[in-house]
Amino acid sequence: MLFVVACGVFTAGVPAHADDSALFEAVRAADLKVAGIGWRLALANAPLCDRIEAGTGMQLHTLDQFDADKRESAKAHFGFATPVAIEGVVPDSPAERAGLRPDDSLVRVGSVEIAGLSGKPGTTDKLVAAQFAIAALPAESPIPVEVIRAGTRVQVTLQPIRACKSRFELALDGGFGASADGTMVQIGSGFLDAYPDDQIAAVIAHEFAHNILHHRDRLEARGVDYGLLSGFGANVKYFRQTEVQADILSVYLLANAGLSPRAPVAFWRHFGPSKAGGILLSRSHPAWRDRVATLEAEVAKVEQLSVRPVVPALIAERDKPLDGDWQSILVRAH
Repeated sequence: MLFVVACGVFTAGVPAHADDSALFEAVRAADLKVAGIGWRLALANAPLCDRIEAGTGMQLHTLDQFDADKRESAKAHFGFATPVAIEGVVPDSPAERAGLRPDDSLVRVGSVEIAGLSGKPGTTDKLVAAQFAIAALPAESPIPVEVIRAGTRVQVTLQPIRACKSRFELALDGGFGASADGTMVQIGSGFLDAYPDDQIAAVIAHEFAHNILHHRDRLEARGVDYGLLSGFGANVKYFRQTEVQADILSVYLLANAGLSPRAPVAFWRHFGPSKAGGILLSRSHPAWRDRVATLEAEVAKVEQLSVRPVVPALIAERDKPLDGDWQSILVRAH
């Protein structure tokens, strides 16, 4: 976590804008950038994950994500015919190969009937229910999919791929928050405006590492306090341990996905001086200069290895209780 572990589901609304179509397409492009990076990481690192899903490459959305005054224009723009639709498909994914398209409205995915999903109006409940239900489908069996496309029902068969079980979402808040709750990775839209793609991938990989290492479950097992209290008492050593572990694993996740393992170093050299200097952050998170030194040491190791995927020793420890020993795995900056 760059700041905190998220406790809830992303429900950020889309603000009003004079040109709705341009806004909607900008949101779609941003969502798909995050989805594409997440897909690449989840696919390449499946051998490291013990929680696997049926990877489809579909990026889903729901009309309830939009502010009430924008829902009618969003419905017209995206062609929503059911509560959950395909916002986009990741290139060369099972969804694209099956012939699914952006703006297809989902009727059925395997045994998942979209109309039968429960959810409170005005929330993303149905979207999250659809995501969980689809992810729970057999990871290696063909999945029949029925959609409504421009008023016509279309049926295709999708062959999923084994992928790490995690959702990747963008918070449209203009901020620099990043979080992981065990099943989801979320980053603030400020990163997309301020950082190049490889460094955005570094942020996503760090949060994804928390999920792979079961950090949420292991922190809760230790009874830690979140928020402001994370920087005090016994909480500190456990949060710092998870932060350093996530930094280390992120290097391997990026390398396994064919992304730059050096990107986290560049990110922290930029982000650290400007955004990570507060006293509370420094209490629950290691100093950014030490994070850079730790990352550099790990990059040097992974660059000596030619085989992919690399499965670091941290993976074997993910079901062990956190012991709070962050000092022995942190490299101090000189």
